Amino acid sequence: MNPLLLFILGVVFVALGVAISIALHEVGHLVPAKLFRVRVTKYMIGFGPTIWSTKRGETEYGFKALPLGGYVAMIGMYPPNKDDGGVRPSSTGMFQTLATEARSMAHEEVGPADEARVFYKLPVWKKIIIMLGGPAMNMLIGLVLLAVLLMGFGVATATTTIADVSKCQVAAGKTVDPNSSDCKLTPAAAAGLQPNDTIKSFDGKPVTSWDELTGWIRASAGKAVAITVERNGSEVTTSVTPVLSSRPVVGADGRQEQDPSGALKYQEVGFLGIGAQSALVPQPASSVLPMAGQNIAQISGVIFNLPARVVGVAKAAFSAEPRDPNGPISVVGVGRVAGEVAAMEQVPLQARIGTLVGLLAGLNFALAIFNLVPLLPLDGGHVAGALYEGARRRVAKWRGKPDPGAFDIAKLLPATYVVAALLMAMSALLIYADIVKPVNIFG
Repeated sequence: MNPLLLFILGVVFVALGVAISIALHEVGHLVPAKLFRVRVTKYMIGFGPTIWSTKRGETEYGFKALPLGGYVAMIGMYPPNKDDGGVRPSSTGMFQTLATEARSMAHEEVGPADEARVFYKLPVWKKIIIMLGGPAMNMLIGLVLLAVLLMGFGVATATTTIADVSKCQVAAGKTVDPNSSDCKLTPAAAAGLQPNDTIKSFDGKPVTSWDELTGWIRASAGKAVAITVERNGSEVTTSVTPVLSSRPVVGADGRQEQDPSGALKYQEVGFLGIGAQSALVPQPASSVLPMAGQNIAQISGVIFNLPARVVGVAKAAFSAEPRDPNGPISVVGVGRVAGEVAAMEQVPLQARIGTLVGLLAGLNFALAIFNLVPLLPLDGGHVAGALYEGARRRVAKWRGKPDPGAFDIAKLLPATYVVAALLMAMSALLIYADIVKPVNIFG
């Protein structure tokens, strides 16, 4: 198939996946809001002018022109002015005006019959459930997609079948011409091992996994051992002597580890000179939650260090510095990665689809975690406001004071606008960086 068409299909696949994820995120808010009898006036995917909508009951459902998110509009998100129940400002200050305008908009559709159906009158625990519904939905989507990936497509796992045999012993970071006199045969080449040989036993012990075999080879430097392989349906036994060699120290993420100074780490171990073929191996259901935990921990680390990571992206975008492959990327970067994966015709189709499914799972985990950041306008900011409301009511009760009522989160709108502006600036920077210096995740 045409590589360009495959690239486009990959982008479309992920774009649809993101759109569906956003729509379901809003469903996570919509369902508990309706269960708690809050009047929901709008359920919209996107922002800007409405391109299509339909009214079902008391709620308008539709799509807007800019598919950059979505929202659920609930009446009474902000309480009225507690002094007189109205929305008139108590001062002419800009910040007070912002809060007043927000209260006015939140109450413009509140009728006499809706007084018991406004959001701000809900108990704190109901507010939290509504606001956590979106991130919880993304977590659920991520878990389902991860289960499909692990249990359905499987994980690329090294097998005991040889993929390639190195001809020359080469020190780390060096190259040798295989046809020159400097080429000293590797133990595997000297023993006559060949690609597609399946290793059955090593030093008299049955080989059941590549990791197991690697451990034995590394511990056998300088020792002559028998190795049995299956070749073209027959078993062949020969002798190999692994040599002591400096090999990279590879971490759980498959990348070479570094010491505190940033230098790459190596270790002296036994070396044979063979590489393993890989195959997609379905994993048990018990592997889903641990893998999800690893993904969530990694994404949380990126978000926790987001300011520093964004500075790193800015430096890379406007200099010769390389992009961090584990750093943040925009929707443009995600689409580019999806297109590149889809266009890799040398990779089996099943593996490519599995990679795209895994990409969507990671995106949903990222959406969930990012929305839990306790800053408005994110869901975590509304949760923090509800928790503060509950805490001050409890403190007032302990002190024998009157109930202070619902916390007026509209007073935080000035800070909300600052955060929103920073998020938009960050998005613009990431999009620019993904265009001029995209992340190379395959390098």
